[in-house]
Amino acid sequence: MSALNRVPSLMARAGTASALTLAAVGGSVVVPGVASEAAAASHAAKALKVAASKKGSPYRWGATGPYRFDCSGLTLYSFKKAGKKLPRTAAQQYNKTRHVSAKSRRAGDLVFFHSGRSVYHVGIYAGKGKLWHAPKTGDVVRLQKIWTSSVWYGRVK
Repeated sequence: MSALNRVPSLMARAGTASALTLAAVGGSVVVPGVASEAAAASHAAKALKVAASKKGSPYRWGATGPYRFDCSGLTLYSFKKAGKKLPRTAAQQYNKTRHVSAKSRRAGDLVFFHSGRSVYHVGIYAGKGKLWHAPKTGDVVRLQKIWTSSVWYGRVK
């Protein structure tokens, strides 16, 4: 459910009388969380477009762009271009995101691959079970189907 679709229910919880009073005197209703969710979605959409624009760029361990990338270098670069700062490694990025369920994932969320509790790879969710990522040495940035269920999702704050 988008943030804007939740406004009526959030207003109900905030109190209809206060919203009506504000409207009567020409005020505006501020719904906590709605603007920040919309801004996060905008940053995620921009980051997704940046990652897609790097299609075919060669993988290089430790590279953060603009012409070569490793996995976390691609996500760092993409979100930086979208106005958000991320730490350098996949594990650090996981620790800086708001964790979301697979059911709640959205395009632009980060996809973290893990073995047990250890995060070893990251990409940007593109929707329909696919992600943009820089896979490995000898490969290039590309769109690929998520090949395992051992993934976690994180939303950049």
